[in-house]
Amino acid sequence: MGSLSKESCDEFLDSLKQAGIDISNEAELRARLGEVSHWRYAFTTLAANGSQLGIRFRDRSQGRNSEAIRRAFADYHFAANSEVIFAASLKTDN
Repeated sequence: MGSLSKESCDEFLDSLKQAGIDISNEAELRARLGEVSHWRYAFTTLAANGSQLGIRFRDRSQGRNSEAIRRAFADYHFAANSEVIFAASLKTDN
């Protein structure tokens, strides 16, 4: 796990969805992440700034699955600040 392959990107997004995260404009997000070799960085950037592209994240679990989300970021070897940036995007009322 943690390779730079597109499969890992898709698996990461699927793990977020299994943890109760809704992704608006998911097709655009997947397409953009599939175009880059450093998809973790791109994901973090889109979590912070993707609303202009219609990419938004909503936590349907209302925080009950925070451990599953934390685990997904750890399993896919994200930088420490990425989870904080993502959590902030969940709190933003887009």
